Amino acid sequence: MTMSSLAESAPAPSTPARILGTRDYKTLALSALGGTLEFYDFVIYVFFATVLGGLFFPVDMPDWLRQLQTFGIFAAGYLARPLGGIVIAHFGDLLGRKRMFTLSIFLMAAPTLVIGLLPTYASIGVAAPLLLLAMRVLQGAAIGGEMPGAWVFVAEHVPARRYGFGLGTLTSGITGGILLGSLVAVAINSRYTPAEVSGFARRIPFILGLALGVIGYFLRRHLSEPVTAAAAARSPLVEVVRDHRPLLLWLAGISVFGAVGFYLMFVYVVSWLQFADKIAPAHALGINTFCMVGMVPIILATGWLSDKVGRRPLLTAAFALGLVGAYPLLWLMHHQSLAMIVLGQMGFVAIVGLFFGALGGAMVEAAPPEVRCSATALGYNITFGVAGGLSPLVATWLVYRTGDDLSPAYMIMAAAVVSLLAMLLYRGRTSAA
Repeated sequence: MTMSSLAESAPAPSTPARILGTRDYKTLALSALGGTLEFYDFVIYVFFATVLGGLFFPVDMPDWLRQLQTFGIFAAGYLARPLGGIVIAHFGDLLGRKRMFTLSIFLMAAPTLVIGLLPTYASIGVAAPLLLLAMRVLQGAAIGGEMPGAWVFVAEHVPARRYGFGLGTLTSGITGGILLGSLVAVAINSRYTPAEVSGFARRIPFILGLALGVIGYFLRRHLSEPVTAAAAARSPLVEVVRDHRPLLLWLAGISVFGAVGFYLMFVYVVSWLQFADKIAPAHALGINTFCMVGMVPIILATGWLSDKVGRRPLLTAAFALGLVGAYPLLWLMHHQSLAMIVLGQMGFVAIVGLFFGALGGAMVEAAPPEVRCSATALGYNITFGVAGGLSPLVATWLVYRTGDDLSPAYMIMAAAVVSLLAMLLYRGRTSAA
């Protein structure tokens, strides 16, 4: 079976065509809010990466090596995503979406609290980074079942003709979690001195993460279980790997651009602005936060538009714009002018927002309902776990080795080529094409 024929034969969403009702909006709101709270827990680490690097590694270590090891721990959390996503999605297909969807948020909150309470390298030596690594791995396993599982959960609730809008709403909520993390980091760095942040203040956002996780858990308990297709005859994971390999390759291929582009331009970029443009941490976080606010309406608008014109044209446009725009946009950001930095990052906001607004609909739409959780989780998490998790680490190494602060742009361009080639193999009909 070819990739094209598989995409063409993928069943349409099982939800009958109808308008959105009050219950649908409640599901969207609770799902998006839960995603906001869970992703806050996962990304708050990276906004304090510079601070944590100074606390959990030897003080005599070179700055570039300390940053490399800090992002190495970040990468480890992402490398755990595929395993967590496979396990959670497997039981989501077998036991129901809601149970796994709710469990993942609890599994995220607990290690977040522990990170906030961990003693430093000065107190317990090498055990400090090892414990930090263990907590990030647990977080990675939890988040692996979140985004694909959430997409599937929402897709099986909303009307078919509002598929893109529903998944775009969820994705914008998840993006809001990253924005919330950035806002909290700005507040902490603005309120406290660097010495206080390195002391007690860096614990505050992680302890707050537990409270947010508990809220998210109780919110999701009020969600109803969607009506799904019959379960797979054998293990959903076995069926996906055995019968749907071309689909997995396509899901992974189109995700490469988002994994590399997002985590370089909205996660790694906070550290990049500090060493490349010599911008203070609070200002770098402020710039990132300001720009990310614009991504939420772009994702919502793109999701809505994908219901009208289809997913494929929007994804193809995002890949093409990323290919030609990555270098000039990063060049704009490599200046002391605040206006030029914001203009460059807003360009990435538009491109990445275009991508994520259409991605969820395209991925869930292509997967057979009986293995939908497993297929999307495996394809998405392999790419985001490897390409996304390693991107800040590779970018840090690349800048150090080449001496070129703009070298991360080449990574985004390469990712755009991979995803564009994958999209050229996709001939399936979307819900609106």
